[in-house]
Amino acid sequence: QLQLVESGGGLVQPGGSLRLSCTTSRFTLANYAIGWFRQAPGKEREGVSCISSSGVSTKYGDSVKGRFTISRDNAKNTIYLQMSSLKPEDTAVYYCAADGPRIGIFHHMCDIKSNLFASWGQGTQVTVSS
Repeated sequence: QLQLVESGGGLVQPGGSLRLSCTTSRFTLANYAIGWFRQAPGKEREGVSCISSSGVSTKYGDSVKGRFTISRDNAKNTIYLQMSSLKPEDTAVYYCAADGPRIGIFHHMCDIKSNLFASWGQGTQVTVSS
């Protein structure tokens, strides 16, 4: 399993922005599909976004569409989640997860289903509050 590390969480006012990062020092993430998930206290884990290992395909949960953007920089071995127009309901621990290595047609596919991902980070807290 990969050891993923998330960073970039914090406290932000409603309407503000944050950029989360996901990386690992042990493996190259270029061949892995990456997902972002979040879990708020008392709630089930929710799929936020994913990006295919090729970077061609991305998906977003309905609650974040139009506000969040996922991207990857393979040169930096890092995946980003840019979060804008944040709302109090975005408050949660955010996790990144990896699935792979992907080959063939799966190189261009991703889905935000947590059971598809084998390696997880420990999470970073995002709090949206005034």
